[in-house]
Amino acid sequence: MHTKLDPWSSSEINDYSKLFEEFGISPFDNLLPEIPSPHMYMRRRVIFGHRDYEQIAEAMRIGAPFSVMDGFMPSGKVHLGHKMVMDQIIWHQEMGASAFVGIADREAFSVRGFSWQKCREIGVEEYILSLIALGFKPDGLIYFQSGCENVKDLAFELGARVNFSELSAIYGFSGETNLSHMISVATQAADILQPQLEEFGGPKPVVVPVGPDQDPHLRLTRGLAGKMSMFRVEERENANGGKYLSVRGKGAPKEALQELKKRIPGKVKLYEEHLDIIETPNYPFLERFGLQINQPEKKKYFTTEIEVGSKFVNEIKPPEFSEYEKYFVFKKIWKLTRKILEEIVAEVTAEFGGYAFIPPASTYHRFMSGLQGGKMSSSVPDSYIALTDDPKEGAKKVKRAKTGGCVTLEEQKKLGGKPDECSVFELMLFHLLGDDEELLEIRQECVSGTRMCGSCKQLAAEKMYEFLKDHQEKRELAREHLDEYKIIYKK
Repeated sequence: MHTKLDPWSSSEINDYSKLFEEFGISPFDNLLPEIPSPHMYMRRRVIFGHRDYEQIAEAMRIGAPFSVMDGFMPSGKVHLGHKMVMDQIIWHQEMGASAFVGIADREAFSVRGFSWQKCREIGVEEYILSLIALGFKPDGLIYFQSGCENVKDLAFELGARVNFSELSAIYGFSGETNLSHMISVATQAADILQPQLEEFGGPKPVVVPVGPDQDPHLRLTRGLAGKMSMFRVEERENANGGKYLSVRGKGAPKEALQELKKRIPGKVKLYEEHLDIIETPNYPFLERFGLQINQPEKKKYFTTEIEVGSKFVNEIKPPEFSEYEKYFVFKKIWKLTRKILEEIVAEVTAEFGGYAFIPPASTYHRFMSGLQGGKMSSSVPDSYIALTDDPKEGAKKVKRAKTGGCVTLEEQKKLGGKPDECSVFELMLFHLLGDDEELLEIRQECVSGTRMCGSCKQLAAEKMYEFLKDHQEKRELAREHLDEYKIIYKK
């Protein structure tokens, strides 16, 4: 049975590992060592998967431009689930990302039937105030979809590249789906691609932190990024099994292809709609291990130099190295070569007025369960805690929450508790405890039976009261400073 991911329903996923095989999401664990100062959600495996996050990790390490983008449909109370996304937006902003936050009022209008005025009230009172209170910086862009001309214009262009059959396959749309709902999907793709417009500095890596139910939007947008780009760089294989790079440009101006040919050194074969780099001494990647390494007699090391215009990349390796090391060098040189080629393609594309979108990256975090177990539901107030709940009421909800403990104290001491099935421990894991060691100690005490559920509930309730009280004070301060933020409203 296949997992269904639906952005507009309350999804429940019991086995996140299925998403790796069924949807091509990559595990996040392997990437963790490459991330400087990883976020708490990363360290604690709350973020479990990603698409192409390598490019974001690299941008953070070398100080290259990148963006974080996410959005919120103004449909009701802002709660801890929304806070998870806001935390990740703010962390990426602190790590150097330019931040974009869209209030999806077009989606709320088409899917929920909310008026524009209601969308604006909920958007500001619930989401924007909490976002700022949590630490969003004024240099980020906050906008309502209905008021952002960039997004509306780009959504119209994207709409020409997607048809009903594709939307039906991705989202399950039927003949009953209204046209505005379908337009809202194109608008969300435009939200995600907007940070790469020339107005915001052109093509760059963009990450969208989401729950797995939002992955259909990412799959659609990644496909559209390729369709909208004037050129795309592809890895291809020749008759001998060797790899080479090709630049495809269906419908691209011939002048643009000719300009690319001028800027790429080596032997380049130009066709009507694409060009192939068929042989270039400066790109040692035509054979899997044929690195074309030059070894001057008097030098101790091999030096491989890749030259593209005025850009140089040097690789230095000892004279004797294994096949594994050869493969490592090959992979690194290939990656650098492709990156430089993509930069040239982006430059030429911009000169000829086209798009050069990089497919967006994404991270996927686990869903929070409801406080009473099962799914969190906005129709069941006791299943979630809103960031605007009275602090005392929030603390009471924690004390009424379902735990992973045994029925009696005697059983608990003998058998231990089950923190992985406890909504109180989950609150501490996701939101309330910043100290990893303290959290691990609580978990071990629970499993060993030396810690009872009452002490965890008391601790979590106190932490929740303090958080809500502090957050709501910061929300009122945020209200006073709204005019310092770049917010685009519906006109």
